[in-house]
Amino acid sequence: MIRPLCFVVAAALAGAALQPAPAEAQQNFSRAVRIVVPYAPGGTSDILARLIAPKLQEAIGQAVVVENKPGGSGNIGADAVAKAPKDGHSLLLLDVGTLALAPSLFPDLTFDPQKDLAPVGMIMFAPYVLAVSPATPAKSVAELISYAKANPGKLAVANSGIGGMNHVTPIRIAKALGIEWKNVPYRGGAAATRAVVAGESQVIFNGVTATLPFVKNNQLVGLAVSGPERLKSAPDLPTFDEAKLPAGDAGTWQGLMVTAGSPPELVAKLDTALKTILASPDIAQKIADLGGTVKADGPAAFRTWFADNVKLLGAVVRENGIKGE
Repeated sequence: MIRPLCFVVAAALAGAALQPAPAEAQQNFSRAVRIVVPYAPGGTSDILARLIAPKLQEAIGQAVVVENKPGGSGNIGADAVAKAPKDGHSLLLLDVGTLALAPSLFPDLTFDPQKDLAPVGMIMFAPYVLAVSPATPAKSVAELISYAKANPGKLAVANSGIGGMNHVTPIRIAKALGIEWKNVPYRGGAAATRAVVAGESQVIFNGVTATLPFVKNNQLVGLAVSGPERLKSAPDLPTFDEAKLPAGDAGTWQGLMVTAGSPPELVAKLDTALKTILASPDIAQKIADLGGTVKADGPAAFRTWFADNVKLLGAVVRENGIKGE
């Protein structure tokens, strides 16, 4: 017997309704992913990005490229990621302490770090090395402070840009110790380090990852290191606390962020991949060799840390009258 077409269609639809719905297609990375480093090549963030990129590429099955976008104390590169498509393909690797400073230093900031960027994971903490040019007549922290007090304004402290943590740190120290020195901004930590190596500036507070090799090569004289303990890779350098230097909590906290609103599934994949990468012996050893400590905190812990530091560092800016430019 031939059944009416309408009956056949209705039966087919009814049968389809009884079938289990197919699982939603899993979301994957569909094209190249970029890691924006908002500083010039050669600094701590750049070194880390180029260590991580090849392994992240293996993990997600797409090309991963590192793109340097320096300027504006890291705000130009951060803004580019904040305003990128919300698809998880634009990442930001930077000193997140400097980013936490941005809202209080730059009232006209073109993005909101807490609303327009989302944390993927913390990567590492590296203390600052206080180092001087070999031509500087100071071979210890005590001698440096004594010289600075006797020669107000003569010493130039190089930093990676106005508003960065290594700009704020010497200001905190100068105010606490009653000394006066000039703060000279450069385009990134690598350029600032080279300026001190060349004697163009005399003092630098900079991430151990990028600075310690110059100390070991006798191109800079290391005086002290921030953080809670001495470096295993430079045990002769006293801590700031041991040298009676303020701002012992200073340093560089490196983290990976993504455009806010990106698919949670992709953010989770990035988080998992990053933790796996940081746990790999070769990456962990390279970070340790450079004086850093792996900090593989996920999005939730990172978000809390960032919010706390926006408040904490904002208070430091206000109390010390620090202005961004």
